[in-house]
Amino acid sequence: MSGNSGESTGGAGGGDGGGGVSGDRRSGRDGSGLGRPAASGAKLHIVRFAPAKLNLTLAVVGNRNDGYHALHSIFVRLSLGDALTVSTASIGASRDSLRVTGLTIPTVGDNLVLKAIAAARSAVVAAGTGLPELAPLLSARLSKRIPVAAGLGGGSSDAAAAIGAALAMWRVNLDAAALAGLAASLGSDVPFFLAPSVALITGRGEFVEPLPDIAGEPPAVLLVTPQLPLATAAVFKAYAQGSHQADEELALTVSERLAVEMRSGISSASLLAQAADLAAANDLRRAAFALAPGLRGFVTALEKVVERPVCQSGSGPTLWALYKTLAEARKAARFVRLAVVDGKLPLIGVGEPFIAATTIAGRLNPPVPQAMDELAGAIGPRAVHN
Repeated sequence: MSGNSGESTGGAGGGDGGGGVSGDRRSGRDGSGLGRPAASGAKLHIVRFAPAKLNLTLAVVGNRNDGYHALHSIFVRLSLGDALTVSTASIGASRDSLRVTGLTIPTVGDNLVLKAIAAARSAVVAAGTGLPELAPLLSARLSKRIPVAAGLGGGSSDAAAAIGAALAMWRVNLDAAALAGLAASLGSDVPFFLAPSVALITGRGEFVEPLPDIAGEPPAVLLVTPQLPLATAAVFKAYAQGSHQADEELALTVSERLAVEMRSGISSASLLAQAADLAAANDLRRAAFALAPGLRGFVTALEKVVERPVCQSGSGPTLWALYKTLAEARKAARFVRLAVVDGKLPLIGVGEPFIAATTIAGRLNPPVPQAMDELAGAIGPRAVHN
């Protein structure tokens, strides 16, 4: 992986996610004990795992009055994810802070973790929980393992993890409606990460229908992310300007059928058998190709290497393929790595693709946080971690 370390501060209050207000911490000074360290004097740390998501399907079903597109998409969580650690800020701090390590992110100051903490603080103050508006301030550390702007929901997952960690640090709760509103205010994908592991997503992302876990051993997934970040807004704009699939009804047909099957309980074997349909069930695929012309040829070459259908997650550019076992996905990751070295898989973007073997996670097999060097089969530019 390319290493990166960044540090930034965010607003202490107001919920604007921006510069915020400076002031004293006042942690626990109102007598509530919110955010108070443990009795032993040890500093309390809350750790949250922020899993990546995969779009098994993504159908654009219309335009909304708020400028967003209405979707019909089936999301699943993956065992690959970021790790977020939150603690109370140091004495004398005037703002929430964030330090990022691992994969490079464009701008730490714009990270959704800080915005989520600020928005959560405003939400609990508005809910009358007794939390002081300017306190307690938080210090966050994010170990970044999910590629940025890749269609894997990393930023949204980080935001959901930050909400949960902040509420735990402050020892307060929000009711379901307030929590849902908070999540939706931060991004279309954030509500999913506060829900169970498999779900049907509709609206612009705010409507989440939990679905049963996939039965049997969870399918494994090969992820290949070219180093050419695609902004979601830009991909949707290309779609709105006419970059549609040849069959504009196919993605919705596949997505609706899969939702019905998943409500009744679908097996891993059945899902694997639908790989070709899933590869065609993303209405943003052609829009991604329009923004990144080399991506189409990359997909064609990747399909030859792995000898199976290759799908796109979200707005891309992450590509994925299903496997029966993690061992098979890891073997495929090695083949892809060799194809990059041998020139059989063309390099597009700014360097070598991110490659990882992981699994679909469910409530019965929740993801387990792994250290960066334990992500078997995952590689970033010019580095391999086994």
